Amino acid sequence: MRQQNLLIELGTEELPPKALKQLSESFSNAVVSGLQQAELTHGQVKPYATPRRLAVYIESLAEQQADKVVEKRGPSVDVAFDAEGKPTKAAEGWARSKGITVDQAERLSSDKGEWLLHKAEVKGQTLSELLPEIVEQALKQLPIPKPMRWGDSDAQFIRPVHTYTLLYGDQLIAGTALGIASARHIQGHRFHSPQGFELQHADDYETALHDAYVIADFAKRQKKIADAIAARAAELAGRIAPDAELLEEVTALVEWPVVLDASFSKDFLDVPKEPLIVTMKDDQRYFPLEDENGQLLPRFIFVTNIESHDASQIIAGNERVVTPRLADAQFFFNSDKKHRLESRLQDLANVLFQKQLGSMADKCERISALAGKIASRMQTDASVATRAGLLAKADLATQMVSEFPETQGVMGMHYARHDGEGEAVASAIYEHYLPRFSGDVLPTSAAGAAVALADKLDTLVGIFGIGQVPKGDRDPFALRRAAIGLLRIIAETPLALDLRDLVQDARDGFGERLTNKDTVEQVVEFVLSRCRPWYQEQGIAVDVIQAVLANRPTRPADIDARVRAVSEFRGLEQAASLAAANKRVSNILAKLDGELPQQVDSQLLVAPQEKHLAEQLTAVEAIVTPAVAAGNYTVALKALAELRDSIDAFFDNVMVNDDDAAIRQNRQALLNQLRQAFLQIADISLLQ
Repeated sequence: MRQQNLLIELGTEELPPKALKQLSESFSNAVVSGLQQAELTHGQVKPYATPRRLAVYIESLAEQQADKVVEKRGPSVDVAFDAEGKPTKAAEGWARSKGITVDQAERLSSDKGEWLLHKAEVKGQTLSELLPEIVEQALKQLPIPKPMRWGDSDAQFIRPVHTYTLLYGDQLIAGTALGIASARHIQGHRFHSPQGFELQHADDYETALHDAYVIADFAKRQKKIADAIAARAAELAGRIAPDAELLEEVTALVEWPVVLDASFSKDFLDVPKEPLIVTMKDDQRYFPLEDENGQLLPRFIFVTNIESHDASQIIAGNERVVTPRLADAQFFFNSDKKHRLESRLQDLANVLFQKQLGSMADKCERISALAGKIASRMQTDASVATRAGLLAKADLATQMVSEFPETQGVMGMHYARHDGEGEAVASAIYEHYLPRFSGDVLPTSAAGAAVALADKLDTLVGIFGIGQVPKGDRDPFALRRAAIGLLRIIAETPLALDLRDLVQDARDGFGERLTNKDTVEQVVEFVLSRCRPWYQEQGIAVDVIQAVLANRPTRPADIDARVRAVSEFRGLEQAASLAAANKRVSNILAKLDGELPQQVDSQLLVAPQEKHLAEQLTAVEAIVTPAVAAGNYTVALKALAELRDSIDAFFDNVMVNDDDAAIRQNRQALLNQLRQAFLQIADISLLQ
């Protein structure tokens, strides 16, 4: 069967840059899925994506489905023939539907009976017959939230479509998608090759586009940009802070990247660098330059989509565009400095946090009080945390943050320094937003950690307290992110704080505002429920997490220590045997009525194996008890692992349910003591 390489391309108007990569991957995956469902064999698959095209290149694609025999079972022989052996109406009707007579049917026999059988040879369909529908279905599956129409067509897509190409080797496959018939015409670069070209063979696609000033491969285009930016930065004696998201967006904006640099007035450097960077990146997609100390330089690098004979004109144009934006930031900064940060609190009284929970000013007062309590629990200076908590949200009322919301916290820090609040307070104002996203850094100061915890707790407790629990994907107050932030700060710092105590402190701060009587329990449960996804992201096995959480611990730092220790224990040679033994012990004890027997009487230990287990358990407990008290769970579990042989010998040679009631209860007490020794750390019986 012939195999050729296939090219599918959709030529469009400029696609949304932030969605381009996802669209490309989704299109490629959907096409491949369609080919697999059609049972068309193929080799490697390569997606292409530029601002003006989505394409998929598939190697060694079969020209036709393989022929196959389809078996259709009919009625059983008992039903197909009457007592005289003549075909019944059921058999004749089935045979007619298959285009045969009853006597032409074959028989299918098994130990369950015998049935009529029809075998039909089905000839495979060709790629030309199958492909148009596969592509049409793939386009329907793309994640397009707001499709649009264009011209007088009824077709809908994320952007207007101009060309459509299905090329199998050098053969053009007929088909229509989004109102456009398949043709060989391929769009070139909008400015350098506006006439486009006719593609003669699928294998020529990438090379022909390059000749038309288009780098079709997204990854190649991105690497070319990254390398050129790094080289230009080095020439300018500066560096570019890594920003994968910006690099990806810029890659999605250009087909023929040309890297240039420009400058702006040094006067703007009197403004904190953060708003300047925000406006350069977010508004203009520029790459700001910093020196080796992280200080902003009055230069930036940008990527253009045209190779100009007079690059100075492009540079001058970008400098003209950026100057008023930087001037705005300078104006906001100078205006904001005329008012102390503390004076902004009265403005926050008019900014709503949540209708039932009050204003942002109310929230600041709660954060301040709660941060002070948390700092005291951390045995650090509460006055710094209290002050930073009060001012934590004050910069929301400034002109700078109103214009550049991304700078909240960092501008509060700068304004606090300007006001002479002290570095500890200023840093805590910035740090209280940390961590902002998965993998982000944590607060480094005690006050910063206290205010960060207070802010997250206030939001969690407040929203749960009015019954607005997150459901499904809806989480408008980002409570899941807040919960993981809590866990990370307490566990990774680490801090000797109990989650239940913190939640109760936060609950007390709301007074009579909250209507949910179960707020504390629900918030504790919600935060602990985030342990599973958080630890799974770190590669921790689910059964390890379940084993630790089974006893409902509420100190995140302690939970973390237990998880690390149990995860290490799980890899020991003895772990499987000990987990099985714990399950057996748990099952035995679960069947007992009333209180479990507690005391082991050495005089009632009869069998050598139970005596040895009791002696070794006592010796191990002398190590385990102080180790658990010190939080050294790895040492405790390694000590308990030494019991494996004794436990195995006990179960191999000792009957727990002895006829003698006293001996039976004594053995149950021994097992209970063994179980409790492990439960000090985790429920090992849950390990798989």
